[in-house]
Amino acid sequence: MKIAIDAMGGDHAPKEIVLGALKAVEAFPDIEITLVGDENKIKETLTSHDRISIIHTTDVILGTDEPVRAVRRKKNASMVLAAQQVADGTADACLSAGNTGALMAAGLFVVGRIEGIDRPALAPTLPTLGGEGFLLLDVGANADAKPEHLLQYAIMGSIYCQKVRGISNPRVGLLNIGTEEKKGNDLTKHAFDLLKSANLHFVGNVEARDLLNGVADVVVTDGFTGNMVLKTVEGTALSMFKMLKTTLMSSFKSKLAAAILKPNLMQLKNTLDYSEYGGAALFGLKAPVIKAHGSSNARALYSAVRQTREMAANNVVGQIKQTIEETKQKHGE
Repeated sequence: MKIAIDAMGGDHAPKEIVLGALKAVEAFPDIEITLVGDENKIKETLTSHDRISIIHTTDVILGTDEPVRAVRRKKNASMVLAAQQVADGTADACLSAGNTGALMAAGLFVVGRIEGIDRPALAPTLPTLGGEGFLLLDVGANADAKPEHLLQYAIMGSIYCQKVRGISNPRVGLLNIGTEEKKGNDLTKHAFDLLKSANLHFVGNVEARDLLNGVADVVVTDGFTGNMVLKTVEGTALSMFKMLKTTLMSSFKSKLAAAILKPNLMQLKNTLDYSEYGGAALFGLKAPVIKAHGSSNARALYSAVRQTREMAANNVVGQIKQTIEETKQKHGE
């Protein structure tokens, strides 16, 4: 299995990207990695390895670049070339920790969309208190959505959870302002009816306050709402740990307690760190495309490679394509 990685994307590129790639090839003997980026900078960290190759380019899409324009104009950018490897069939999947909008544009314009998928969805796995995690989609690939799009998100998310996370019958929830069937706006009311009649384990409406309790395995919403939920979860977790650190460092007695609790606090931190679950998958494309967190270190990049490998090995894209075709045939489309 071959995975193309944008070595220049992310806050700590290329060093942490390269270290994560090295960790991945050591852990998974069945993968080969192509690092796309500045060869001289990559080789500052890369030790010799027969399953890691380099495609040299000095062009990079920056976080400040306008996504679509950058993908169209910077044809030799590391991110675009990584996606092109997939489009050409040289790689089975690609990932980047770079500009999210640009990766979505590269996924659409270079890798291409599955026929029958109206709109792709960006979906990270977020933490739950029990450690199982839940898949949230969409978190920003599309600000607006139609009920049919949410149904497709639910189908794609369920297949992913079955094939990659090993959940035999994933619970699908519709993010809403209440659990009652008639709650919400026109989008959620119509989406509820579609999800209820679909061949899914639909558990109904779920509220944002219950997400971290593991109320569902797959939660669907429009990209505008999903992005706000994602940023809220991330920001709340960071703020809580800052407040906890301030409290534990406030006196000699609390510092002693902190020293005793340090292993437990680190375990809690890892439980609430969604980079431990991998990156955010772009569902609906012809091949796996993964967006790693922009601040990814080597461990987070390794987790994203593991996720990418599992998606490709379990033929998630093929399963999505087949299910979407069957769904359309069922409805006579």
